[in-house]
Amino acid sequence: MTSPNPGATPAEPDGSATLRAPLQPPQAPPPPPAAPPPTQMAAVQGPGGQAQPFVPGTPSATAVPGSPPGPDAEGARRALIELRHEVAKAVVGQDAAVSGLVIALICHGHVLLEGVPGVAKTLLVRTLATALSLDTRRVQFTPDLMPGDVTGSLVYDNRTSEFAFREGPVFTNLLLADEINRTPPKTQAALLEVMEERQVTVDGQPRRLPTPFAVLATQNPIEHEGTYPLPEAQLDRFLIKVTLPLPPREDEVHILARHAGGFDPSDLAAAGVHPVAGPADIIAARNAAARVQVQREVLAYIVDLARATRALPSVLLGVSPRGATALLATARAWAWLSGRSYVTPDDVKALARATLRHRLSLRPEAEQDGTTAESVLDQVLITVPVPR
Repeated sequence: MTSPNPGATPAEPDGSATLRAPLQPPQAPPPPPAAPPPTQMAAVQGPGGQAQPFVPGTPSATAVPGSPPGPDAEGARRALIELRHEVAKAVVGQDAAVSGLVIALICHGHVLLEGVPGVAKTLLVRTLATALSLDTRRVQFTPDLMPGDVTGSLVYDNRTSEFAFREGPVFTNLLLADEINRTPPKTQAALLEVMEERQVTVDGQPRRLPTPFAVLATQNPIEHEGTYPLPEAQLDRFLIKVTLPLPPREDEVHILARHAGGFDPSDLAAAGVHPVAGPADIIAARNAAARVQVQREVLAYIVDLARATRALPSVLLGVSPRGATALLATARAWAWLSGRSYVTPDDVKALARATLRHRLSLRPEAEQDGTTAESVLDQVLITVPVPR
């Protein structure tokens, strides 16, 4: 997503993937350069804050042979990168969140968006859905929300004298679960099968959800009154957790200038947002990312990172094998978006914070001492040897 000053150096992200580059897709992919000079590469900040070269739509000259992406994959890459321009028409900043959402869609995963009120969490999801030409539905989670209000329920039909299933809002492509921590655990649990199995079982009959499908949930980290913290089992089902910080001064001035010029957040068409990608691009990207190669040394590095979190005295519950698998998937998606057909340790480090931060449970005494999941991951990334 472009910032008010396109030539400025990207700001340090909060730990989520960021796509920062001039994103005018060429008419035909240029041949890969033998050794691109620094001026041909855009400075990219990965999810962990590490600067990385990023040449959108151009495979690396040193890519491992054997699984070159086809034209469909290249077109999907350019389309997904172009999302940044479209989302920027309605949302200023929040580049990390956009990239995190794109990576989650590629990995067939779900996203937990955390931020204080007013940082455009809902607007971000609505704009992304519009730019992706995907069906989206919004559910405002409240204390009186029932499981059937989310998944659907059986309704008696007087015409047939039988019970018929009425689909709930989960039967969509993008489900915006607004303030998910404001509903009781009974309703939260209704999403467990939805998020894991991509289906809803009613009266013993499973009903498949559309493809692609993703739950994009928001929560406020500050307000605790009237909230129900998500259980660890449900947190673990979110592929990544993206934090939306307050915008810097320059971005905030730009936001006010847009509103002073008549911008209406409820009218995305007037803002010029139009579809630039669709379900076919997401499926093509998913297939291409699955072909990204991972050396055994990199697999071992992911395992070592996960195991290191379990050995720290400040951690009550470390990263599970599911978390390690999620890190592998997000690293592959980031490598593919960066134009490579193989994963590097830097890709793993770039996605570690966004993928693992919500999977750590700290001991109460450690939290009282000011230890956070971010500081634990910083320590792990520093101490675990990086393969060469």
